[in-house]
Amino acid sequence: MAAAPDRFRWLPSEELRAKAQLTRFMKALGVTDYEDLLVRSNADPAWFWGAVLRYIDFRFTTPYATLLDTSAGIEKARWCVGAETNFVLNCIDRHRGTPTWNKTYLVWEGEDGRVSEHTYAQFDAEVCRFANGLKASGIGKGDVVGLYMPQVPETFIAYFAIMKIGAICMPLFSGFGEAPIATRLNDGEAKAVVTVDGTWRRGKPGAMKGVLDLALAHAPAVKKVVVVKHLADKMPVSMTAGRDVWWSDFVAGQPADGQTVPMPAGSPAALLFTSGTTGKPKGALYTQMNFIVKSVMDYGICTDFGPNDRWFFLSDMGWMVGSMCAVVPTYQGGSLFIAEGAPDFPTTDRYWRMVDQHGVTYLGLAPTVVRSMMRYDVSEVRSYRFDKLRIVFSGGEPWTETPWNWLFDNVCHGRVPILNGTGGTEVGGCIAVGNLLCPLKPGSICRGAPGMGADVVDDNGHSVGPNQVGELVLRVPSIGLTPGLWKDPGDERFLESYWRHIPGMWRQGDWAVRDDDGLWFILGRSDDTIKISGKRTGPAEIEGLLMETGKVSEVAAIAVPDPVKGSALILVCVAMPGVTPDEALRAQLHEAVTRGMGRSYQPKDVVFVSDLPRTRNMKIMRRVVRSVFTGQDPGDISSLLNPEVVSELQKLVSA
Repeated sequence: MAAAPDRFRWLPSEELRAKAQLTRFMKALGVTDYEDLLVRSNADPAWFWGAVLRYIDFRFTTPYATLLDTSAGIEKARWCVGAETNFVLNCIDRHRGTPTWNKTYLVWEGEDGRVSEHTYAQFDAEVCRFANGLKASGIGKGDVVGLYMPQVPETFIAYFAIMKIGAICMPLFSGFGEAPIATRLNDGEAKAVVTVDGTWRRGKPGAMKGVLDLALAHAPAVKKVVVVKHLADKMPVSMTAGRDVWWSDFVAGQPADGQTVPMPAGSPAALLFTSGTTGKPKGALYTQMNFIVKSVMDYGICTDFGPNDRWFFLSDMGWMVGSMCAVVPTYQGGSLFIAEGAPDFPTTDRYWRMVDQHGVTYLGLAPTVVRSMMRYDVSEVRSYRFDKLRIVFSGGEPWTETPWNWLFDNVCHGRVPILNGTGGTEVGGCIAVGNLLCPLKPGSICRGAPGMGADVVDDNGHSVGPNQVGELVLRVPSIGLTPGLWKDPGDERFLESYWRHIPGMWRQGDWAVRDDDGLWFILGRSDDTIKISGKRTGPAEIEGLLMETGKVSEVAAIAVPDPVKGSALILVCVAMPGVTPDEALRAQLHEAVTRGMGRSYQPKDVVFVSDLPRTRNMKIMRRVVRSVFTGQDPGDISSLLNPEVVSELQKLVSA
């Protein structure tokens, strides 16, 4: 690797640039460089996505008549009109009869240390058996099947089996309680659910079938429940005759092959409810085609995941990353590592040990994972070499410099790039994404993703210049966008949520900025904006100052109304282990912000908590924190990973 100038922490070598999949892709398209690719793809998205479909050899059983139809406006763009295909045709069936078929596809590690492996052939046989079981139970085209599962092999088997028969998979967060499960089962009109007896949670068995039973009392449309016996009789389970069946009995006698059902390319394959904290959760749709194409472009081409790579992203199937874990490794013919349980149990170095021991080459993570692991002795992570690791992909929230540098120094060893991206469930991937051709600064993203018309604009939709904060938007329709929202007559909620804030543009709801080198940085949700004495900033800038002290592991910086400044700053912090959250620490953090931001940003208060409310993808929900401090209703918190911390916050505020 070439020595990086002072302003960059990593530069790609010429050898790496030449070998990058993105370089090969651009040569195939006849474009000269990445800037040229952005210009051409944004000017003509139909040309671009058509080229992607050909380059990745996307399979249709019936070819499309029209690639892109915008006759109803770009807000209601339709892709691959007239085509038929299937998720499984492209992700699994494509490898049948090739050397990939006998390669290891899926490696699983349980919290209790058990390990299992499936080749592509073995995995496909299990998918077919389960798909045949679904068909025998009367499940077919267009039927919704809920997936309430932890990270175990059966989760991915069921995911593909549901789609193989043309049904719609509805992943549910494995940490949901009774009410959010019932709401989503009813909204999705699910006919069946796949679950487990329970899952290990820090050494203790945690019920899942029992929780589902409570929800099913309010979801009468569910007629079939398939239960994996995962805990080997350590969890008592009540089985309802005629409705509930053990997985082993469900697949017994079913053949290990079966037809993959052709479906309209624009028909739903997966239904994912977003984790908004206000209003009714929105159901985004992944079609039989859109999510695959966008994912392969983002992660197979831009961030370079290939057939010799092993993917690991410790996540839940209920978040978009669960679908990424299923799609990207299979389509590319690589392998997937999944793990049940927490990253720091039964040992605090478990996460890093798994990356090293299981030969992970492509590691996906959110910055919050790094911040949480920084609490432990750095000698733990330094005891691993990570020889096979070659790409780290990060997303989900903004970086601050301290954890980024910690990861780059201790895990990447200064050689492995951290390719950042930002997007969302409804986008089906990245709006801006890194690649192996661009230099890196802490937290940076190379540019907007191709074919998206990504831009940073002011309130009137005008592009802003370098170092100016603006809204992250799309100027053109993307193949990866959800074509609408589930059960949204007239698309009113869809249009109101994304297309009407700035007419003619998709507004993601994130603040972004581009620096003098053209690199992009995400600053946080635009509704998390902090504006004090007329100065506007995102929370990440303030939170980074506190992280640099080494005394806190997590921070949520929020603004509350103030009669003089308009807004006042409150810092809600989680102290590092061994650090006493006392007045001395409060004064130190107060001084760090005042020194770094100026006296106008002098905090009104510094509050210490045991944890911060976060979504299932580990994003800190500053909106929830702010609602507590302003006395407002926090809204729907069913999607939070840890809703109990909201009560802790409320008690602190009312004390």
